[in-house]
Amino acid sequence: MRAGPALGRVAPLATFLAMFAAFRRVSLRLMLPLLVLLAACGSVPPETTSPSSTTTSAPTTSAPTTSPPTTTSPPTTTVAPTTTVAPTTTVAPTTTPPRTYDFSAIAPIVEGFVAEHGLNGAGLIVVDRDDGVVHHEHWGEFSPDRISLIASSSKMLVAGVLMRLHEDGLLDIDAPVAEAVPWGSGNPDITPAQLVSNSSGLVGLLPNPAYGPYVCQFLPVGTLQGCAESIFSTAVDDADIVPPDTEFRYGGGQWQVAGGLAEAVSGRSWAELLDEVYVEPCDLDVLAFNNHFTQFESEAFAYPDAFGGDPSGLVATDNPNMEGGAYTTTGDYGALLLMHLREGMCGDNRVLEPESIARLHADRTLEAHPDGSGAPGYGMGWWVDRETGRISDGGAYGTVPWLDLDDGFGAYLVIEATSVLGGSLAGQLFEPVEAAVLAARD
Repeated sequence: MRAGPALGRVAPLATFLAMFAAFRRVSLRLMLPLLVLLAACGSVPPETTSPSSTTTSAPTTSAPTTSPPTTTSPPTTTVAPTTTVAPTTTVAPTTTPPRTYDFSAIAPIVEGFVAEHGLNGAGLIVVDRDDGVVHHEHWGEFSPDRISLIASSSKMLVAGVLMRLHEDGLLDIDAPVAEAVPWGSGNPDITPAQLVSNSSGLVGLLPNPAYGPYVCQFLPVGTLQGCAESIFSTAVDDADIVPPDTEFRYGGGQWQVAGGLAEAVSGRSWAELLDEVYVEPCDLDVLAFNNHFTQFESEAFAYPDAFGGDPSGLVATDNPNMEGGAYTTTGDYGALLLMHLREGMCGDNRVLEPESIARLHADRTLEAHPDGSGAPGYGMGWWVDRETGRISDGGAYGTVPWLDLDDGFGAYLVIEATSVLGGSLAGQLFEPVEAAVLAARD
């Protein structure tokens, strides 16, 4: 195939939604898709499967039996007394018994929420740094094979690709874009790290989600590199941009620039990069990007039901939307969360170096604003809750991935609705998920 903020806290989401309420009546075919991205802060999916957990049985070892040797002396000869050597004993190695996880508190919460809000279902996967997938459950129409659009939960994927190119020496994430591509001269001071931390100074989704000079990011026409160059080179935005690292401007064209830059320095399409960085090493079944925002009609901030879990209905595009165009399954997104918990490893395959993973998770906006007053907590593709330490990358349609890096576990919740509902359900699941994981370690 050629080719969607997160739940650190509820307050940022409410702020974004309130500021965008005034735009609800604008052109459905253009404004709707843009607004949908803004809510990128939360969500859940359906059909029930039995939770799975990883268990390891301790090996059995038998100690050998040893009989003392017998000696027969000749009748006419006096011999020295025989010495019996004590037999050696092999001690069975000690092993840690497999952990037992109890997530029985989860289903009643999700089932009640789905019924109360008339949702088509939900999905949840929980992963542990040591034990892997420890819970995987679906409700309603959802199943392990359900493919969902994930809106802004796409952002951490984009940031990871740029870090991989940085590792490979194809890109310096801290050097100006102008040093990597000719069209970078339009904004000579902006770096890739600033693009994927919403700190470039370019116009974000606020205050104007329908910002004309960047509209190509929402259209499945043209090319990703062409759109990126157009956004980065236009002079029409000169009065609206600010110096990098002076304001936090969530979303918008800066993410499309990041994707186009990745294609340019690598010589590969976005689809090829996605396969190389994530799909192949992590053995994923479904992970791809498209640009669906003008392909379906839906209510503002709401999931496009017409997608129906079937990517084959999407128009093929060479201009996938970077900040919100991905789609995948619960299992595949869970595998990527586990990779983040395991310092960049998918099984025996390295996706990213530990140093790169740490940089993605670090609160970059706090580094730019040490007093903490200039911007909410955000790394590169991840919201950072400065109170709990939880990082997340929620999406407009109700997806809520989160990681507890200190305790070594994470989860991905998906519904096909809105970020408000996804964030609300995730808020009810944070504590019971944590309790189930930590109880298994006692």
